[in-house]
Amino acid sequence: MVKIGIITVSDRASQGVYEDISGHAIIDTLNDYLLTEWESVYQVIPDEQYLIESTIKQMADKEKCCLIVTTGGTGPAVRDVTPEATEAVCDKMMPGFGELMRQVSLQYVPTAILSRQTAGIRGKSLIVNLPGKPKSIRECMDAVFPAIPYCIDLIEGPYLEANEEVIKVFRPKAK
Repeated sequence: MVKIGIITVSDRASQGVYEDISGHAIIDTLNDYLLTEWESVYQVIPDEQYLIESTIKQMADKEKCCLIVTTGGTGPAVRDVTPEATEAVCDKMMPGFGELMRQVSLQYVPTAILSRQTAGIRGKSLIVNLPGKPKSIRECMDAVFPAIPYCIDLIEGPYLEANEEVIKVFRPKAK
């Protein structure tokens, strides 16, 4: 079974102050996109860099998640440290993901330039930082997901099949 990690980084959601709608938005989006059967490895954690790092490591190294998607902690606020945690645990950074997400988000809000989303690879796991708002999550996922299955192919992860009626993924044609 393909495993995908979902990490919601939020002090208040982790304390039960409010429900984690962002993590559920990611799960709903992936359910829309994927024909491949998958299971989520889901965590809601506070904005603590060491905890974000250890959760990503656990999902990549122990749980063997091919994709780990985070939500929250990507802004300029003092407690926003998700990109730093991601960079600290990755073997390779994939800055194009963040660049594209900011470009897409700028079509909707001028404050998208404040976002610090990034992506990287740890072993055979692709880690992608998403914003915290469900509407923004879908907009960003619609933009970057077409490249995700091929990226996972390249890092020797499982073959992810997408529902082409919902999202078209890109894989180069074999020669």
